[in-house]
Amino acid sequence: MSDVVGAWDTVVNTPLGQQKATITLQADGDALTGTMAGAQGTVDIKNGAVDGNKATWSVDITNPMPITLEFSVTADGDSLSGDVKLGAFGSATVTGTRAS
Repeated sequence: MSDVVGAWDTVVNTPLGQQKATITLQADGDALTGTMAGAQGTVDIKNGAVDGNKATWSVDITNPMPITLEFSVTADGDSLSGDVKLGAFGSATVTGTRAS
């Protein structure tokens, strides 16, 4: 089982301020699936891949505007960190802790 599997309480530091979400990840071999739930609702993870403690995936959001967020993270025990590409808005950092 991959280190990234499970539920994570995350914070993305965007140009619009901190955006909090709970990201739930499941792995089947090197395929990654799950959901991201935040103030704007719940969206499914797509294009997910996992390799040990590293994972990548994307989500499509519509609020405050339609955009695809592309995550690239590394899990270390109960901590998660990485980057999120924000489409035309550059990139941001993401951090998280394993949800209890």
